[in-house]
Amino acid sequence: MISLTVGEIAAAIEAEVVGLDLETIITDYPVIDSRDAQPGTFFIAMPGEQADGNDFAEAAIASGAHFAITTRKISGPSFLVQDSHRALSALAQLARSKSQGCTFIAITGSQGKTTTKELLGHILMTQGETVVPAGSFNNEIGLPLTILRCTDQTKYCVLEMGARHQGDIEALCEIASPTIGAVLVVGSAHIGEFGNKEAIAATKAELIDSLPSGSIAILGTYDEFTPHMGSGRSDLTRITFGERSQCEVRAADVEIREGRAHFDLVTRAGRAAVSLRLLGAHQIANALAAAAIATALDIPIETIAATLSTAESSSKWRMELHDMGDYVLINDSYNANPESMAAALRTLALFAQERGGSSWAFLGKMHELGESERESHQEIGRLADALGVDHLVTVGSNLYDTTGGEITVHHCAQVSDAVELAENIEAGDCILVKASRAEGLNELSDQLVQSLMKREGGSHS
Repeated sequence: MISLTVGEIAAAIEAEVVGLDLETIITDYPVIDSRDAQPGTFFIAMPGEQADGNDFAEAAIASGAHFAITTRKISGPSFLVQDSHRALSALAQLARSKSQGCTFIAITGSQGKTTTKELLGHILMTQGETVVPAGSFNNEIGLPLTILRCTDQTKYCVLEMGARHQGDIEALCEIASPTIGAVLVVGSAHIGEFGNKEAIAATKAELIDSLPSGSIAILGTYDEFTPHMGSGRSDLTRITFGERSQCEVRAADVEIREGRAHFDLVTRAGRAAVSLRLLGAHQIANALAAAAIATALDIPIETIAATLSTAESSSKWRMELHDMGDYVLINDSYNANPESMAAALRTLALFAQERGGSSWAFLGKMHELGESERESHQEIGRLADALGVDHLVTVGSNLYDTTGGEITVHHCAQVSDAVELAENIEAGDCILVKASRAEGLNELSDQLVQSLMKREGGSHS
């Protein structure tokens, strides 16, 4: 955390201080799981569905945490507050206001946030100390925790912003006050919560609407809403990215080889070649978003292109490639919506075309689609058929309808049935495993990898 005194913290979070000197300077970072407590941390006791963080505060201090922020008195140095959620937000706002030497960058969109965040972090770390959120720390708890990871030396802080209701992103912006805001795309993710894409677009636009005067808006050109965000504000610099010729940051001469994109990055600074290591043509958009933000920060195009070309994903179960010699499996079981499902199927089809084998799509249900659930699943089934996917294996769902198509459809009630069916996979075949995370198809992916590795004698990369 940036340097703050105990007195400054107490005033910001309206706390009663126990066992700490008001003049002591605090630079520790927060944890909300007592198992993560160690010297150099402090513990925030958050309420939970299964447990109360207050019950673990003393254990956290015993493990080395400097102090705890609690809502009831404990034995040990602490800040006693009325509401630990509110205290976390207020502390993050204080830290943000004191971080004058750090640029705060916020990223939102229906998909691609995590990958774009990772790519951007990879670029920015070449320029100075950079804080990037771990996992999907994109809500009212994860975002302030990320801000509180910044130190006095941090040059860039990258923030991911998610939303399930209108007003969520506006509330996150009140905490973070970003001066660069990027909206990647408006899609169908969480449409069951919002009702329609217009409501999703309005929520994503809260990021651009919240930017202070003189800020920079980075906007994708992959839907009908995003390119127009902030168009009524003359006090913003707007930079668009995409594959259209009018985009300020764009991809030209795109080729897909071995499932990975190769293209020329084009900006006002010139042109430079990029060869992504990430899987799927849809990664072009994520790379361009990161490149647009880096361009706005005046990072040389040569540095941007070179760094994008060396970046690899650290996110588990997101387009995770398992190359086992005669078999290739793509594990994209982290989450699913119609857009990401379509992108994964296109990647599978490309791999199968290059390798000459059959393609197998093991698909589970997509969640949070509301009234569009059945039609969205049917569209994906039809797309799989149109792309020439050979086998569509539905796991625990009968929503994927491909009536009249040429694709072979297999219905499996559970993971064990799908594993048994996979005995029919032959050398040279390509496999995709994808569903919303709640479906737990990562278990299927693990079992398929183990089974196919046995056939290959343990070979795996």
